[in-house]
Amino acid sequence: MVIASLFDRAYEVLLSPRVRERAEKSILVIAIFGFLVHLLLIVLADFGVLSVGADSKLLSNPIVATYTPFSFIIVYEVYMLVYYLPRSITTYISKQYEIITLIIIRRVFKDLGNLEITSNWFDISGDLQFTYDLIASLVLFYLLYLFVLKGKQSAPENHEDRPQLANLARFIRFKKGLSVLLIPILFGLATYTFVTWSLGTITPNSGTPLPFKNINSIFFDQFFTILIVVDVILLLFSFFLTKQFHKVMRNSGFIVSTILIRLSFSTEGLVNVVLIVSSVLFGLLVLSIHNLYQGKPKLFDTDEEIAPTEHRLG
Repeated sequence: MVIASLFDRAYEVLLSPRVRERAEKSILVIAIFGFLVHLLLIVLADFGVLSVGADSKLLSNPIVATYTPFSFIIVYEVYMLVYYLPRSITTYISKQYEIITLIIIRRVFKDLGNLEITSNWFDISGDLQFTYDLIASLVLFYLLYLFVLKGKQSAPENHEDRPQLANLARFIRFKKGLSVLLIPILFGLATYTFVTWSLGTITPNSGTPLPFKNINSIFFDQFFTILIVVDVILLLFSFFLTKQFHKVMRNSGFIVSTILIRLSFSTEGLVNVVLIVSSVLFGLLVLSIHNLYQGKPKLFDTDEEIAPTEHRLG
């Protein structure tokens, strides 16, 4: 009981609606400040006051400065994902999709300042990646709309019996405890990856303990690995609430969707975009089929007693 009470207090301190509003305002202020600082660094680099490497694309164009505020917006989305974890599984998953969509939009802004406007557009890898990301962001935006719509259309679950209500209450309490544990884990991971990347940028020849394929994968490849573990834990504990096949399939499908997103960070080019779009499309299809089952609960209720006339030989 003491541990449960500590978790409840921690939840109020870290994930209450009041704290969420404060976090939103704080992130907005930090995003604006970060944008101005990034612009200042670009100006200093242009005038030669700040020495940067020839391959530093983050200080090459004022348009690229939008990368910084978008990074803080994504950080806030990560917080919102943890915030909605105890409340709704579909909202929690939709936040994952919002995060990966914003990552692509952020990548678009970063590459926008480094485009090579030539007649050989489709022969230049950077321009081609920009085209892929531009199309993917529109597709993901629409798929996300459909996913949220399907989540709202999901039929309400029936928890009339007291044991079911008790199991649901315990499951929600468990998810709250999981959310509280995620906050320091993600904060520690974010700090570690940022410091490691910064040291590797300042002293590139020192050899960093955590290599990054590109700047867009910083923190988020490990972040989605953690989400896979969280999704599996939620699937296992959901068996205390229900053993209905369509719900097991929905939760399992969401895990597959998260794995596809995680795999995208180890790829580049068209494969990267295809994996991301496929993950959201797969989650949308899983939720749509789940809703079909949910709309006809009596048809798929295997706990009913079989009437004598329904017995068949063989």
